Amino acid sequence: MSTPSENVKPSNWNVPNVLTALRIVLVPVFAWVLLAHPADPVWRWWATAVFVVAILTDMADGKIARKYNLVTDFGKLWDPIADKALTGMAFIGLSILGELPWWITAIILLREWGITVLRFAILKYGTVMAANKGGKLKTVTQSVALAMFLPGLMFLPAWWGWIAWAIMIVAFVLTVYTGIDYLLAARKTRAAYYAEHPAGKQ
Repeated sequence: MSTPSENVKPSNWNVPNVLTALRIVLVPVFAWVLLAHPADPVWRWWATAVFVVAILTDMADGKIARKYNLVTDFGKLWDPIADKALTGMAFIGLSILGELPWWITAIILLREWGITVLRFAILKYGTVMAANKGGKLKTVTQSVALAMFLPGLMFLPAWWGWIAWAIMIVAFVLTVYTGIDYLLAARKTRAAYYAEHPAGKQ
């Protein structure tokens, strides 16, 4: 039996959501540090540091939200958006610098923002699509691959580049696979909604 306090929704003004907002604020900072002096290895390591700090806030906000029952609809929606803004900027930045093919960036961004739009579209069916395990693994793999690319492969040993590319390929495959998985989940959600509300189907 649940108590009244357990039924009260947590406020959007909480630590996990503040960390999510901080991650969004760090996106332009990261972009500037990365693109200001791309040929300077010191600046590249600073850009990597900003990226890693921002990504760590993602790990922290999720754990805090679950541990202290601070999961909110705001967090479910804006946490993945913050992730996509950060990783998207990293992919675009690397492509601008000619260090990552644009076709990889284009396909990944199409999947990322397409699923984000889908999340908002699904809201009309009364459901918030939270990140699933596959989506979380995809985010982690993307983050590791980007963190290895950002210092500049030209400044690092060949073996570093091989590992970075191997992880990037895995991240690319996971990105496409989980995108298809989300589409199937959205289709099931829509079908279930209209099964319960047949009058609402056009």
